[in-house]
Amino acid sequence: MGSSSDFFEIFGAEPDATTGIGFARYMELAMYHPTAGYYTRDFKRVGRDAKADFFTATTFSPVFGELVIAAVAQLLEPAVLRDFIFVEVAAEPGAGILRNLPHPFAAYQTISYGQPFVFPAKSVVFSNELFDAQPFTRVVWRGGRWRELGVALQGRHLREVELPEFTPELAAWADRLPQTSEENYHIDLPLRTVPLLQRLTDPKWTGLFLAFDYGRHWPELAENMPAGSGRTYYRQKMGNDLLNRPGKQDITCHICWDWLEDGLVRSGFGEPQVESQEAFFMHHAADELAAITAAEAGSFSPRKRMLMQLLHPANMGQKFQALHALRR
Repeated sequence: MGSSSDFFEIFGAEPDATTGIGFARYMELAMYHPTAGYYTRDFKRVGRDAKADFFTATTFSPVFGELVIAAVAQLLEPAVLRDFIFVEVAAEPGAGILRNLPHPFAAYQTISYGQPFVFPAKSVVFSNELFDAQPFTRVVWRGGRWRELGVALQGRHLREVELPEFTPELAAWADRLPQTSEENYHIDLPLRTVPLLQRLTDPKWTGLFLAFDYGRHWPELAENMPAGSGRTYYRQKMGNDLLNRPGKQDITCHICWDWLEDGLVRSGFGEPQVESQEAFFMHHAADELAAITAAEAGSFSPRKRMLMQLLHPANMGQKFQALHALRR
């Protein structure tokens, strides 16, 4: 790929750069190119301060990690936790939800972006906002049919274009698109999340799969979100210009929970469940929630504020969901 860190130079070397490449390929370059990608460059992405672009549940440490430990203990049964290794996939460099926390597991491991997925025989495989960070494909209903959207380069300016035909990735999936739609209806298709799930679950480890993310079920994506779900995050602000600041802002879309649930079942997991983040912790970490609340009764401490951010429906409680399933 070369060593240039100039995104427009990198994009310009792509075949069909001036006529249009698929949005997923553009996003691959913008997010994961070794020298110009958003997730591969060394800078602060996650945090509460104005210099970071967004914050996640992991920002609210150690409370988030404590709640996850309590929930996993309930889902797996406390007596067997010492037999399992907790593996966090795609932790930010130098971070991780169990870092510096006492835990009941045999060990704690992190896998960073770009590292191979290797899991012990008995694992808790955990991720937070991993799936929404994958490149996605964009389509729009125009003139009585679905058209794939791509990105073309004019000088040092990127523009959205309609591709003359579907990319192979979309062509292999296109028969599942709705037969008709409203004019100008957009769908952002997180097609890469399915092969990613396969890479996580194909190794025959047993234990718990637990992923926190934000998504919708297919009918909502296909029928109730006419502008699509693609968006950007830069300096704590959400935007919709997906071609602005390539490599320097986060690009994301809602994942499709149905696809991941189906994938887990195909990989031999028991019935998967998707719960709001609020409901997940209320159902599976109630004792830990009560202990945190009781220990700091009468004060609005930093730990209580973290709980409010994680659980309150107006904050992260309903905006994020937890997908979990067991493979015995």
